[in-house]
Amino acid sequence: MARVLLGVSGGIAAYKAVELVRLATGEGHAVRVVQTPTSLNFVGKATFEGVTGAPVLVDEFERDPARGAFPGDPAPDHDPISHLELVRRCDVLCVAPASANTLAKLAHGLADNLLTSAALAARAPLVLAPAMNDRMWEHPATHANLETLRHRGASIVEPGRGRLASKGEWGVGRLADPPEILEAIEQALRAGPAAFAPRSLDGLRVLVTGGGTREPIDSVRYVGNRSSGRMGLALAEEAAGRGAEVTLIAANVSLPHPAGVEWIDVETAAQLGAAARERFGSADVLLMAAAVADFRPREAEGSKISKAGREGLSLELEPTTDVLGELAPLRRSGQTIVGFAAEHGKGAVERAREKLRRKGLDAVVVNDISRTDIGFDVEDNEVTIVTEAGDEPVARGPKSAVAAAVLDSVEGLRSAAAARSTLEGR
Repeated sequence: MARVLLGVSGGIAAYKAVELVRLATGEGHAVRVVQTPTSLNFVGKATFEGVTGAPVLVDEFERDPARGAFPGDPAPDHDPISHLELVRRCDVLCVAPASANTLAKLAHGLADNLLTSAALAARAPLVLAPAMNDRMWEHPATHANLETLRHRGASIVEPGRGRLASKGEWGVGRLADPPEILEAIEQALRAGPAAFAPRSLDGLRVLVTGGGTREPIDSVRYVGNRSSGRMGLALAEEAAGRGAEVTLIAANVSLPHPAGVEWIDVETAAQLGAAARERFGSADVLLMAAAVADFRPREAEGSKISKAGREGLSLELEPTTDVLGELAPLRRSGQTIVGFAAEHGKGAVERAREKLRRKGLDAVVVNDISRTDIGFDVEDNEVTIVTEAGDEPVARGPKSAVAAAVLDSVEGLRSAAAARSTLEGR
């Protein structure tokens, strides 16, 4: 499910935002709320905190007790700037109700409160549900602001016609019903990372491998591993959320296909290698998260091997091709290559550092598979990102959070490489 950041601006319709939160959390979404100071005149923080189970923020300089984490997420080990961490983690930003004043600020890039500052920093899809008096709604300035926001990619949930806040008034400007707003939020999520503002990986092509290869023994049996593909999938989703054009080469992955990601099914190490070689040349970033078999049966039977009359079965194994070792020497200028290493027990980081240097990689993400609570076929992971600059431990958390840390590292590596290139060109 998604992380939804809900902005609530001033207006009597703010009470409907409580129902929107209730519906969203009922669908399994994790919700955080930021309010404008004016909205507190209509609904207090305690109401939203009760239905979200998370702190509500109003002021830009207010400390966030959850340190930017959404319900179910691990909190970072430092106190980040609240609105920056919230928008970094969110999958969609919805403003409901969006007052005429807030729409004007968003259209013109103003950032004079926590909500507008968060919106200006957000790279997630933006959903706006306006609510106001009919005369404010029909004013040319409001329509011009809405057109500007639509042009930037924002989804507008049109207000309805009906009874308005002032006694006896009737017209267009009534906040859309919460189920309609929730549907717009989920449609934005299904459509993938439609941009509202430029995102950090816009224009880049990211190639991800995930899952575990299976090397056939016969027509039924195979040599394989316990990789579920969750880490690769999380990386693909995170890269797509940052604006990249993403291809996922999935080895025996039975998880749902993410929106906006090209999915290529493979089974064996040879098939994965062929697919990766075909697409590597056009990729800007390679994230080699798949658990590729090191060995395969030298000869696979074309039919099922019968158990009848056998006291045992011996297999002769041969090495598979080192896919990452083949690709790294083919890299062109500007490519970033990240390997993954599943190591067992003590010395994991040292072995990952040796792999980094031997294969000429930019980073190696290593995790200790001797632990049963992280790594293969579980929801959480805990890794160390090894680069020439040093080791960055990433605390145990959902694989989505680990994927975010890995992509942060990739962005840092690319920025540093670009800076070096600029200096060398002078």
